[in-house]
Amino acid sequence: MILENKKAICIMSGGMDSTLSAYMMKKMGYEIVAVHFNYAQRTQIKELSCFHAVCDNLGVINRYVLDLDFFAQIGASALTDKSIEVPTGGLEEGVPVTYVPFRNGIFLSIAAAIAEKEGADAISIGVVEEDSSGYPDCREAYIKNMQKSINLGTKDETKIEIYMPLVHLNKSQIVKHALELNVPLQHTWSCYKDENKACGVCDSCRLRLNGFKLAGVKDPIEYQ
Repeated sequence: MILENKKAICIMSGGMDSTLSAYMMKKMGYEIVAVHFNYAQRTQIKELSCFHAVCDNLGVINRYVLDLDFFAQIGASALTDKSIEVPTGGLEEGVPVTYVPFRNGIFLSIAAAIAEKEGADAISIGVVEEDSSGYPDCREAYIKNMQKSINLGTKDETKIEIYMPLVHLNKSQIVKHALELNVPLQHTWSCYKDENKACGVCDSCRLRLNGFKLAGVKDPIEYQ
């Protein structure tokens, strides 16, 4: 189904998942409004540069880059508090220390405000439930309930659907879909620790590398 004159607010971190989600929304016929958050994460500079590179490739003109420095004050995550080490020993049981408290809820709330301003009827977010790091705010049930809350808390004429096209995919499927859509994976970043070369040992790097391995292709970014 191709849509005309429809806008989608795409939350884009500069990572592989949210980038693919944006490309999928474009394929559906949506005009992309790209939203990126600087939230005092360790790889903030690299993620921002990847966001702009991906937007250039997508031909996105309407971009929002928002600074949410209060995440550093909240802390409680290895991504925003440098006194907490990023785990490198492989995936662990439970919610990892790289979980940023209610990050996706805050991102979606801001995206909803932008959607009202832009007259958009869709928001996309690249959450992955089955092959993620165990983050509670990546669950399909949560996102669906967030959609209900957003529509209850906005104008009556506002009808927003939150798309999460990757929620039931694993990383190898994500890699394959990205290649099919000619997503510039060389411009995406997943590492939690470093900005020059990916560490290859944090949870996010491990998931990404395993996805490429199972897909039978080489990851185009550099690793230490």
